[in-house]
Amino acid sequence: MVNVRCLKPYHVTVDSEFVHIILAYQYFTITINDEVYKFVPTASKEIRINRITQQIDNREAEFAFRNGENTIHVPMNELIYLPDFLIQLYTIAKPYYEDDIIESIEKQNDKDQKSAVIDELELANKKRLIDKALDERDEDSFYALLNML
Repeated sequence: MVNVRCLKPYHVTVDSEFVHIILAYQYFTITINDEVYKFVPTASKEIRINRITQQIDNREAEFAFRNGENTIHVPMNELIYLPDFLIQLYTIAKPYYEDDIIESIEKQNDKDQKSAVIDELELANKKRLIDKALDERDEDSFYALLNML
């Protein structure tokens, strides 16, 4: 049985689309039948996660692990079925997901939309007041309102 013993990133980089979790020697270990295998960066050495969908993007990746002279290759497709792996991966990548960024953008857009509606209502109100000043032939109010536009 395969268990993830330790999964710590050597380095995490983020771009607009993905979280790149870079792995190195002693930072990723698994146990297979009570034997400890340490990650060896000979095959894949990166886990790539989509920031929006939070899905692992490079499922074709294959990771090499060594115990003494014995080296095994474990594909990402097997690792994603291990709860320990997914939990540790989620903990590492969570601060870099887009959810918080998307929420803040949506809140800002809501504020911008509300502000735009208020501005339109204020302009319409000023135009009505100008029309009222013209109807009442109030020259002082008319020019004062024109300066507010």
